[in-house]
Amino acid sequence: MRTSRRSDVDPFIVMDVMEAARAAEDAGRHVIHMEVGQPGTGAPQAAIRALGEAMENGPLGYTVALGLPALRARIAQLYAEWYDVDLNPERVVVTAGASGAFILAFNALFDSGDRVGIGAPGYPSYRQILFGLGLCPVDIETSDANRFQPVAADLNGHDLAGLLVASPANPTGTMLDHAAMSALIGATHEIGASFISDEIYHGVEYEAKSVSALNVSDDVYVINSFSKYFSMTGWRIGWMVVPQDHVRVVERLAQNMFICASHASQVAALAAMEAHDELQGNMDVYRANRALMLDGLPKAGFDKIAPPDGAFYVYADVSSYTDDSRAFAAEILEQAGVAVTPGLDFDPQRGHHTLRFSYARSTADIAEGLARLTKFMDARR
Repeated sequence: MRTSRRSDVDPFIVMDVMEAARAAEDAGRHVIHMEVGQPGTGAPQAAIRALGEAMENGPLGYTVALGLPALRARIAQLYAEWYDVDLNPERVVVTAGASGAFILAFNALFDSGDRVGIGAPGYPSYRQILFGLGLCPVDIETSDANRFQPVAADLNGHDLAGLLVASPANPTGTMLDHAAMSALIGATHEIGASFISDEIYHGVEYEAKSVSALNVSDDVYVINSFSKYFSMTGWRIGWMVVPQDHVRVVERLAQNMFICASHASQVAALAAMEAHDELQGNMDVYRANRALMLDGLPKAGFDKIAPPDGAFYVYADVSSYTDDSRAFAAEILEQAGVAVTPGLDFDPQRGHHTLRFSYARSTADIAEGLARLTKFMDARR
C-alpha cells in the first residue's frame, strides 16, 4: 500500500535517543536521562486526588469541544495572575496537549503550501507538523548575538504567511523581552502574516518573568500546556488562546479532529492549577539543577554555553569535539551511560556541532550525570 508524500517526515531524534537509552537499560545498564524535556516529577497530588474523586462520582465522557468551562475560566484567571492580562474565557481552547494546539492553529490559519517561519534552532516537531499538513516550514536562522531568537530584520525576504516563536525557547532556554516580542509581532503583522507564540515553558523561569504575546496584542495565537510547569507530560493536555473572531473557526476544527481533550486530564489539570506550593517545589529543583549544570558542564569541557533564562535545557556548541553530533551523542550514551540530544533535532544546518542537555530530572541524577560526563571527557582528551 502506498504512503503519502506528506508522511515522509524526519524522525524526532530525541525519541530515538530515548529508545536507545531504554534498550541499554533493558540490557542492565543504568542510564542518566539528559535527553528528554520531561520533568522527573509526576502530576501534582491535588490533580491525582481530584481525578479519583471524579471517577467515583460518575463516568467521564465527552466534554464540549472547547473544554470544560471551569478549566477555561481558570486558565483565563492565570493570565490575570501571571501577566495582568484581562482575558475573556471564551477565547481559551483546551487541547490534546500543545501538539493538538499546533495542529488546530496551523489548520485554522494557513492554506496548503503557505510558508511559515520557525526559528532555528527550534523545536523539531514544528517543522514536521507543518510539513505533514502540506505547509512549507521556513527555517529562520537565528544568531548567537540575538541569543538564538528571531528578530524583526530576519523576516526580510521570506514571504511568510506566519511566524511561530517560542519564549522560553527549546533548545536554548532563551526568552524574548517585551520590546523584542513587540517588534516581532509588529513586523509579522506589517507583512500580513499570522503570529503564533509557543509559551509552553512559561512558569519555568529563573531571573525574569516570561512575556506573553498577549501582553502585546490580542491579534495573536498563544499556545501553552500542562506538560512542563504543571509536570503533566503524559496526560496530554494543553490550551490555546485565540482572537475572539477565531473561536468558532477553531471550535469547528476541534469538533471534527479531536471531539474534545481527555475529560480525565481536564479534571486533573483544573486541580493542578491550585498546587502552587508543590509546583514551586519543583522549581526549586530546577534552580538547583541549573546551577549544577552551569558549573559542571564547563568543568567537563562543554564550555561554549549560555545560561538559560527559562525551561530546563543547556544548548552547547561542541564543534571543538565533533562535526557529527548524532554520533557524539551515541558515543556519550555508550561510554558514559548519559543520554543527550544531538543538535540536529533542532537545527538541520548547524546542529552537527551542538548538543542539548536537559536538567529536568532529580538533582541526584544531574549530579551523577555531570560526574559521568566529566569522566568521559577526561578519558576522551
